[in-house]
Amino acid sequence: MALTVKTSQLPNSGKGLFTTTPIKKGTRVIEYLGEIIDWKEYEKRVERDEDGYLFFINKKHCIDAWNTPQHKARFANDAAGLTRVKGLTNNCVYEIDGNRCFILAKRDIAAGEEIFVSYTKEYWDCVRYNISIGRGRK
Repeated sequence: MALTVKTSQLPNSGKGLFTTTPIKKGTRVIEYLGEIIDWKEYEKRVERDEDGYLFFINKKHCIDAWNTPQHKARFANDAAGLTRVKGLTNNCVYEIDGNRCFILAKRDIAAGEEIFVSYTKEYWDCVRYNISIGRGRK
């Protein structure tokens, strides 16, 4: 399947991940790739405000895509985030397989659709808190 990065349909969300070919339900759309770090290193990056693309698998294995924009999975947005658009819903889920993470289609996805996956309620609670104390949003 072919994936491309362009402006997201979600306002103020930057870039988004789109498919140029149809994707069947249950298909692994893309692997979430980046630098492999542990939780202690992640905490250091939080202090430097460099924690916008981390996928936590366990305390010894976190995938950090902050410095790896060539890995397109980091551009998948959450349709249930801060800015919502009527009719746009998450069409994928994260799937952990050992120490790897994939974005998996939870329904058939048509060519041209943006890939949306939940970041979790906890993620958005943290973003809202950071906004409330003036840390802003990445």
